[in-house]
Amino acid sequence: MAREINAVGVVGLGTMGAGIVEVFARNGIAVVAVEVTDAALERGRGHLVGSTDRAVAKGRLAPADRDALLGRVGFAVGLDALRDVDLVIEAVPERLDLKRRLFAELDRVCEPTAILATNTSSLSVTEISVATGRPDQVVGVHFFNPAPVMKLVEVVRTVVTAPEVVADVEALCARLGKVGVTIGDRAGFIANALLFGYLNHAVTMYEARYASREDIDAAMKLGCRLPMGPLALLDLIGLDVAYEILDTMYRRGGRDRRHAPAPLLRQMVTAGLLGRKSGRGFYTYDRPGSPVPVPDEWTPTATEPAAAGGARGIAKVGVVGSGTMATGIAEVFAAAGYEVVPVSGEGRDEAALAHLADVDLVVEAVVDELGVKRALFASLDEICKPGVVLATTTSSVPVIQCAMATQRPADVVGLHFLDPAPVRSVVEVVHTVRTSAEALATARAVVAGLGRTAVVCADRAGFVVNALLFPYLNDAVRMLEASYSTADDIDNAMKLGCGYPVGPFELLDAVGLDVALAVQRELYLELREPGLAPAPLLEHLVTAGYLGREAGRGFRDHTSPQ
Repeated sequence: MAREINAVGVVGLGTMGAGIVEVFARNGIAVVAVEVTDAALERGRGHLVGSTDRAVAKGRLAPADRDALLGRVGFAVGLDALRDVDLVIEAVPERLDLKRRLFAELDRVCEPTAILATNTSSLSVTEISVATGRPDQVVGVHFFNPAPVMKLVEVVRTVVTAPEVVADVEALCARLGKVGVTIGDRAGFIANALLFGYLNHAVTMYEARYASREDIDAAMKLGCRLPMGPLALLDLIGLDVAYEILDTMYRRGGRDRRHAPAPLLRQMVTAGLLGRKSGRGFYTYDRPGSPVPVPDEWTPTATEPAAAGGARGIAKVGVVGSGTMATGIAEVFAAAGYEVVPVSGEGRDEAALAHLADVDLVVEAVVDELGVKRALFASLDEICKPGVVLATTTSSVPVIQCAMATQRPADVVGLHFLDPAPVRSVVEVVHTVRTSAEALATARAVVAGLGRTAVVCADRAGFVVNALLFPYLNDAVRMLEASYSTADDIDNAMKLGCGYPVGPFELLDAVGLDVALAVQRELYLELREPGLAPAPLLEHLVTAGYLGREAGRGFRDHTSPQ
């Protein structure tokens, strides 16, 4: 039976430490809040009072409950105040040398039975624990920011952490109303290992001027329904914090290049562009600490056709294809007031294609096979009048392949509608090295006329959404394959710790494992990055026919009623 923890010490009262203090005090547990100086202690007290006052103002906390909460907290300078607590959690800066010195001192001060916990998000709990004479009583207890709100706690056991210590902490998490996910001591644990690889990838995409910062953020926020875009999220986290986490994961996690900090990230940190807290990061803010970005000109933009060109007038649109995507796209155009000429099939019927002779724009949504698309574009080149913009909805065939099947590559663009087309509010507008500025401007204007957000990018495997989303899903499969955690715990970690609408395995089952494998193969074949190679487990499941929800079985069994 887990022992009851009645007195807790928290060392370090920054935003995270003060939030942890609030979590315990809200749940009736006495807390000793410790800092190294009087000034730091008063700042920490201010964090706690400010947070609880805001909760009262928003009606989330009664004034009497706030007063009782604050009454459970004792503030002190120095570690001697922690002599009688049952558990200590440190929330000091992410520096291994600092944490090791702190734990050596806690080992001297605290009762022999006290549990010593670190809130580290990326450092080795094992390396911290061996600075003490009681490594079996050291554990990671990783809260997420803001601690009073976020439900997830990663409980990190080392190879020597006593089982009863893990059980005590798991019981405490439940008492706090948190969802505890217990895992081993590995770089980044679950949430950060998956999140920061994705964030770093977004930085490299932006650094290469593949797409603008606004388009990258809009693609992931609107296309994947994430709470924030990756670059805005990095500004919130702090670019210096992100750099340290990535660097630690790279060094401790097998030197996976997906965790090697992007050069641009290092340069921005060196230049003091740390995000919201400094007033400038990927975006510029009206003041340090503000969440409000203001226009600025310093950042690079996507590489687009340089020549000037205005949008062509579009009144009549042809849509080629028979599947649900083609039907959905036709509905979107019709609802926006365009005259739509639908052509069913895969575009092999020359008589049917002849109906497109007088349209202003053709959007094809046929099967994603290179031969089929090239043949269709060659036919459209012969049938359509000069000046018609020819658009492909491909998600895997290079747009340039479609363009070079015609004698008018300057008029060919990608219009990647995310599925389902009538619902998703973002469209990826893809230009090739041959696309004219006029054709690109026309495509952007058409997307705006549909009431959608255009995300402009160059012609590269995965465009923006798939290029960022599917490697993250592949990383999750690798984590499961290594038996580091369960699919349920990984899904919970990303939903509760990062605010994602669904977990990676829920999403994989919905998208289809075969689809995920095909996209990942395309990314790997084009970029040749070892970290992008499809996870063997994903290959094996697809070979075995475990394709996801529609097939009845993927990472979970979907044959029984939910």
